[in-house]
Amino acid sequence: MEIRVAEPHGMCSGVARALKIADEAIAAHPGETLWCFHEIVHNAHVVEGLKARGAVFVQEIEAIPEGSRVLFSAHGVSPAVREAAAARRLEVIDATCPFVTKVHREALGFDRDGIPILLIGHKGHDEVVGVVGEAPGRITVIASAADVATLPYPADTTVAVLSQTTVSQELYATLLKAVRARGHKVLLPPKHGICYATQERQNAVRALAAEADRMLVIGSRTSSNSKRLVEVAESAGCPATLIESPEDVRGIDLTGVSVLGITSGASTPERLLDETVRSLRERTKA
Repeated sequence: MEIRVAEPHGMCSGVARALKIADEAIAAHPGETLWCFHEIVHNAHVVEGLKARGAVFVQEIEAIPEGSRVLFSAHGVSPAVREAAAARRLEVIDATCPFVTKVHREALGFDRDGIPILLIGHKGHDEVVGVVGEAPGRITVIASAADVATLPYPADTTVAVLSQTTVSQELYATLLKAVRARGHKVLLPPKHGICYATQERQNAVRALAAEADRMLVIGSRTSSNSKRLVEVAESAGCPATLIESPEDVRGIDLTGVSVLGITSGASTPERLLDETVRSLRERTKA
């Protein structure tokens, strides 16, 4: 069995930046708790590693003692969370990805202009919750054609369309087309919100899926970008499976697979891909 690794793959600059910020925050105050609002990135291995070094992850700002340090994750937060942190006199360390910050700014701009905003993304995801918080009365999250069909705006309404940074290019194009088909005049930012790293990794998977009999994507089940890579491979006609660790390959039937494609999500440590490839090669030799 030939094993091919998609290029590029793995951690993006936004994730690397967030982890560097977390590392520096922990190193600056040895032995002191670093409170983290939500998972810094959606990868269990990364989160467990930071816990072992003194980080504590919480879902509510109120769970953090007043005057403590708090790290905001790469996914960003809403203004309400920032206000709650200020009220508790927390020292904020902001690891928000710059691409996510860009979407926040765009939402604020369209909100100031009084334009309804459609946000293509996955409801309940930390990034989406944060962006919606910039203009909760004006942003509608859409994740499917059914969501577009039930929009409350008349056909001649001008709407702005933004996107979560990790949605697939296919979903973005499909829903943008559906919005326009309703007769809406659509306003877009100069560049859509899907980050370049997400696009590059999706394109690499699409190309590899055309040559592979099976794809494995290494990433957490809570990782939006990792799940999108699975969807991209499958939309290209290649069966794909999301795995969280090298141990997971033991339960996967690779009978009849001549070419196995592998990639990893934007929040997945490189060592997990290396260990997975090594495990598969040992299995092939056996």
